[in-house]
Amino acid sequence: MLDKEKRSEESSDYSESEVLPDSFPSAPAEPLPEFLLEPEDAFIVKNRPVQLRCRASPATQIYFKCNGEWVNQNDHVTRESLDQVTGLVVREVDISVSRTQVEELFGLEDYWCQCVAWSSAGTTKSNRAYVRIAYLRKNFEQEPLGREARLEQEVLLQCRPPDGMPAAEVDWLKNEDVIDPSQDSNFLITIDHDLIIKQARLSDTANYTCVARNVVARRRSSTATLIVYVSGGWSSWTEWSECNARCGRGWQRRTRSCTNPAPLNGGIFCEGPPVQRVTCTTLCPVDGGWTEWAKWSACGTECTHWRSRECQAPPPINGGKHCSGSMMESKNCTEGLCARNKKVSVEHASHPLSPGMGVAVYTGLVVALLLTVVMALGVGVLAYRRRCRHLHGDIADSSSALTAAFHPGNYKPPRQDNPLHPSAPPDLTATAGAFRSPLFSLPQGINDSPHKILMTTSPLLDALPSLKIKVYNSSTLSSLELPADMGVGDGEILSLKSVGTMGREREFHSHTLSREPGLSTSATLGHLGGRLTISNTGVSLLVPPGTIPQGKFYEMYLIINKWDKTTLPSEGSQTVLSPVVSCGPSGMLLNRPVVLTLPHCAQLDTPTPDWTLTLKTQTHQGAWEEVLTVGEETLSSPCYLQLEEECCHVLMEQLGTYGLVGQSCPPRPACKRLQLALFAPRAPCLSLDYSLRIYSIHDTPHALKEVLDLERSLGGVLLEDPKLLLFKDSYHNLRLSIHDIPHNHWRSKLLAKYQEIPFYHIWSGSQRPLHCAFSLERASLAVSQLACKICVRQVEGEGQIFQLRTDIQETLPPHSPLPSGSTCLPSSQVGPYAFRLPNSIRQKICASLDAPSARGCDWRLLAHSLGFDRYLNYFATKPSPTGVLLDLWEACHQGDADLVSLATALEEMGKSEVLVVMTTDGDC
Repeated sequence: MLDKEKRSEESSDYSESEVLPDSFPSAPAEPLPEFLLEPEDAFIVKNRPVQLRCRASPATQIYFKCNGEWVNQNDHVTRESLDQVTGLVVREVDISVSRTQVEELFGLEDYWCQCVAWSSAGTTKSNRAYVRIAYLRKNFEQEPLGREARLEQEVLLQCRPPDGMPAAEVDWLKNEDVIDPSQDSNFLITIDHDLIIKQARLSDTANYTCVARNVVARRRSSTATLIVYVSGGWSSWTEWSECNARCGRGWQRRTRSCTNPAPLNGGIFCEGPPVQRVTCTTLCPVDGGWTEWAKWSACGTECTHWRSRECQAPPPINGGKHCSGSMMESKNCTEGLCARNKKVSVEHASHPLSPGMGVAVYTGLVVALLLTVVMALGVGVLAYRRRCRHLHGDIADSSSALTAAFHPGNYKPPRQDNPLHPSAPPDLTATAGAFRSPLFSLPQGINDSPHKILMTTSPLLDALPSLKIKVYNSSTLSSLELPADMGVGDGEILSLKSVGTMGREREFHSHTLSREPGLSTSATLGHLGGRLTISNTGVSLLVPPGTIPQGKFYEMYLIINKWDKTTLPSEGSQTVLSPVVSCGPSGMLLNRPVVLTLPHCAQLDTPTPDWTLTLKTQTHQGAWEEVLTVGEETLSSPCYLQLEEECCHVLMEQLGTYGLVGQSCPPRPACKRLQLALFAPRAPCLSLDYSLRIYSIHDTPHALKEVLDLERSLGGVLLEDPKLLLFKDSYHNLRLSIHDIPHNHWRSKLLAKYQEIPFYHIWSGSQRPLHCAFSLERASLAVSQLACKICVRQVEGEGQIFQLRTDIQETLPPHSPLPSGSTCLPSSQVGPYAFRLPNSIRQKICASLDAPSARGCDWRLLAHSLGFDRYLNYFATKPSPTGVLLDLWEACHQGDADLVSLATALEEMGKSEVLVVMTTDGDC
């Protein structure tokens, strides 16, 4: 019954429903696999294998493919799940890659793997994942170097981490604490891993370490110690003290201390005196004195008379005491015989003097007169004896002084080249003592009078025909006969051969300065002068005629100090631009300036001045002092520096050790000229190893000569002419690299791609000669041809390229070019042969131009024409400005040795009469 009802309900539902469609829709097609996780690059650390994983959906199968080959199905670890959202199958696969699998792959390609996923719609590939063996080498390519820096100076500490895979990350430690530039803005770590301290502080004095790390290991560089020093500075001067003399001439002093700031950590102590003294004069107090008494006044009615005096002999001034005593004096004018009133007068009138009283009065007067005469005679006798005694004493002193010979003190012969100042006789009133000069020491005799001897034209001196002066020194004992009428020529007859001081000077220099062949020269020069030249170095010393006093001879020397045997004059950001040269003897007396010529490597052909050039001299204690800065000369500057493109000429009157240094003049960085010289072994190569050396040296003849001598001793030869490189004042190193090596026959043994010479090593000039070596290895002994390219450039600067083609089996010929600027002049020239301009022409030019001209056609115009007019005040202070200009012209034209430039200058000035003399007397 129920079944029937059910069937009836179903039939009724069926009848009420719509008609069914002809076809039903099919299930959607399965999409291509999509990777939810792709394999990532990995590094094998030591021997631990790495896991690569990928996940895709929908995926019926996933397999790994490594280096183009399918990985075995058994090496896959597969996991399958169902995505709850989409209902699609998600498949995940892992594989393991070992160190052995990676090392078995030979060639330049890295080991890689990728996933391939399948679905009913097709396949999908993942990205490639590279598997590399991780490592970190032990040795740093460049480690930081300890240094000293002044306060607020910028400091660069360089670090090149070891080669590694992956590339090492670098941290800097300061006293084992990590430096974070974001916490301290004074620190900056560059992209090349260098540490820059923008302004050095005292707190930056510490130990700095460069730490390199990657997934394999952590390496520490050697520790570099940075010392920040503070150079001392003077405090302000104190007020002048009171004059130490209460009366007359005295001294005032003021002081300062080296505490602003005080030197710290080895900083330089303040230069200059801490105390200054000046003379002062205090007005002396004068006590007052009485004038003579005036005459007695007339006897008054009171039987008294008066007299007066004044305090005007002298009057009291400057706080002097006033006269003590009374200004007026009175007394009885009748010796008490005058009555004081009328009564007394009447009595005296009626009683005249008795005879006995009158006799007593006159007797007393006579006795007083006699006593006065006797006392006057006694005083006269005493005065006469005293005068005679002084007279005899003076004569005795004078005679003893004459028999012991007169020794004039502080006598200095006048210069011979000054016609405007006539010679004056020596000051014979000076204290008899030692003859002071650079050459002689005359000790005072035991019996000499310690008082001044007034030398006059009295007949007492005429009887002395000659005087003998004994000359004492440490090594010799000699005597010189000097005429009694000692004049201007007395100083000229003192011969050098009897000089002890010069012997000591020569001994000093022989111990302190090395005179190596090719780096020194010497000659004995006299009044005619000469020239010292060190061949092929550009260094010379011109000694003009008249520089050495008449009759004296000096053994003069000129030495180039080797860089490893002397301290260099540079400090801070300064750089040495010339060789350090010593000329001497340093204590000799010069009547006029000499000219020292030094080559330099400063690049000067820029439109604006990029250099601040300073000439420095070395003291006997070894310290360096500034002599002058070019462009900042004053009347107190002891030298004049004439600057040319490749050398400088220094006019000076004090011999010693000199060097030229430079510093960039903001805002543009300066450039110094370098020479790049490529050397190779001269003898045939008999081994598989072959080495090339490239030197970076100053562009001066002396620097190239030094390297040529060094390579000659090592058996090397210069392959081609040196190349010029302008090295800029920046923090960028000099980078050297080798390219285009034929790899089928040659292999570079250098692990890094390039080598670098640190910037400060080149800029400071303290490490020479700087070079890099490229070590090569050939495949077999049969390989003889080598062709490659060597690039040398400053990072972010200029560069040069050497194209090398050589046969290493042949003996290379020597290639030693004569350095630029060198001459074939002999090492020393003595007398007139050393000068291009004859002395007669020189004298006529000086006579024509020395005197000032209202039209300006004098020595000043000559200086302008020759280009010597940068600081005319130096020449104006000389007795003969034209003569000094001609000396400088001789030094500047020692190479070309022609008179064209001088004749052209004189022609432009309109000095036709001098041109006629040059044409007739010279060989213009």
